[in-house]
Amino acid sequence: MSHPDFVVAIPARFAASRLPGKPLRLLAGEPLVLHVARRALAAGAREVWVAADDVRIADALAGSGVQIAMTSPNHASGSDRLAECARIAGWPDDTLVVNLQGDEPFAPASGIRACAEVLQASGAEMSTLAAHIEDVDTLLDPNAVKLVRAGNGDALFFSRAPVPWPRDAFQRDRSAMPAGDAWLRHIGIYGYRAGFLQRFAALPPGRLELIESLEQLRVLEAGFRIAVGIAPEAFPPGVDTPEDLVRAERRLAGD
Repeated sequence: MSHPDFVVAIPARFAASRLPGKPLRLLAGEPLVLHVARRALAAGAREVWVAADDVRIADALAGSGVQIAMTSPNHASGSDRLAECARIAGWPDDTLVVNLQGDEPFAPASGIRACAEVLQASGAEMSTLAAHIEDVDTLLDPNAVKLVRAGNGDALFFSRAPVPWPRDAFQRDRSAMPAGDAWLRHIGIYGYRAGFLQRFAALPPGRLELIESLEQLRVLEAGFRIAVGIAPEAFPPGVDTPEDLVRAERRLAGD
């Protein structure tokens, strides 16, 4: 698979509900969003943009080598914020854009590249990554999003429920992981061409999206493809709470 030419866009919202001011929370003495931006730069992106809603985020990234798009504070989702970022950046419709969440300071460079590679190779409207689930607690955890793939690697469905449901195995025992490698956890990184990003942001919320509270279901329900690659290496947990920040600090200290 050839290495594609791609850009990375990082949505950074100051008023995160569970961790206010999250992009600027310090990790090893530096803002969280700066760590994420460095992961994107390490992946070999042609451009790295941060879609910010607060000038303090822009100030924290001065001199870092990334570009800033000052976006509206009123966007309902990261996708809407990135659609505005794409318009500000002036990317042509065929530009490959990787959406890296602003709370992923340990995202591996290989995984960021893989998301762009899957998009290019598949010809799908969108791409994302997954990892094999190895423990039953994750399979049953509604906060761990599961997905099922078709034979060609496209996503069939995303759910907070354990899908596919291992009927026979769970009739015997729900405390052990079923045999096989059919269970995949979704990793929240996305690729799309800039033109489709605009189309996606303009779609109304889907019925399935509202039931599961999973924005990516809007794409499937509208009849578009999401190609899914297996992550080439682990994506460590992101930072969503004060406890996550403490764990991330320990991880950096260990590194």
